[in-house]
Amino acid sequence: MNGLRTCVFPCAGFGTRFFPATKVIPKEMLPLVDKPILQYGIEEARGSGMDKLIIVTSQGKDSIIDHFDRSSSLERSLREREKFDLLSEVEAVSSMVDLIAVRQKDALGLGHAVLTARDAVGNDPFAVVLPDDVILSDEPCLAQMRRVFEETGRPVVALMEVAPEETSRYGIVAGEMKGNRRFKVSDMVEKPKTDPPSSYAIIGRYILPPEIFPLLEKTQRGAGGEIQLTDALRQLVQSGDFYGYVFEGRRYDAGEKLGYLKATVDYALRHPALGKEFAAYLQGLFGNGKAIDREAAADSGRAARSEKPRQRV
Repeated sequence: MNGLRTCVFPCAGFGTRFFPATKVIPKEMLPLVDKPILQYGIEEARGSGMDKLIIVTSQGKDSIIDHFDRSSSLERSLREREKFDLLSEVEAVSSMVDLIAVRQKDALGLGHAVLTARDAVGNDPFAVVLPDDVILSDEPCLAQMRRVFEETGRPVVALMEVAPEETSRYGIVAGEMKGNRRFKVSDMVEKPKTDPPSSYAIIGRYILPPEIFPLLEKTQRGAGGEIQLTDALRQLVQSGDFYGYVFEGRRYDAGEKLGYLKATVDYALRHPALGKEFAAYLQGLFGNGKAIDREAAADSGRAARSEKPRQRV
């Protein structure tokens, strides 16, 4: 089996949980402090030794590729105005990676998105990163998982322990914890309503063999009328050892509003230029006995919504 150097980023979804903000802006391009959400996943893959990066896009998402492309006119303008600090940031993004883009023409689910990347992936093992799942960690999550893959040569998914009342929101694995954060998976259940097989949820990081592609080809549409990746993974479990890894770090669902806000706060606090001042601002809001008057804020919001718009002249 060849080395792991390929990572697939499914980016074809509509981002309806963020409407109307994502009506024309891809959700993957929403800014998380000073970078688009997708860039954090790209940096994680690059920091985990992967240099063949594949974006699965759909109509209206050309800005994703544009972000990582050269912008000669912008670079020339910054150079002429001697804004060399900004120029270095722009050049760093454009030189970060050369992306391979494939188009998912029909919105048929995550499994179909991964299958769409088959020709670009080839016959090598590959990783899948769901950009919505932003993971803040000292060591990249994929790098942690990669060690398990290289030692075993078998598929690995990222796991996170969740509260019992939250298991119905995730794919939950069955099996046995083997130590060193490794979980040997015997089965998985998508969003169990009752009797979850464990408290370990699958998070949006996968390392898979190319054998997943023929399984996806045969997978029938499941929940929501879509081709579910989980259905193909269950078949892969039956073919040999399959591992989960309980990663070190904190995961945010940046594809929904509250998770996005939490990620924004935590990443802003760690930002080298903004963190100290932002922490002081939060301390002013919540420290020294001062708290937000939620009822007053709600009254203000209601007043703003009821105010009649002014006529333009």
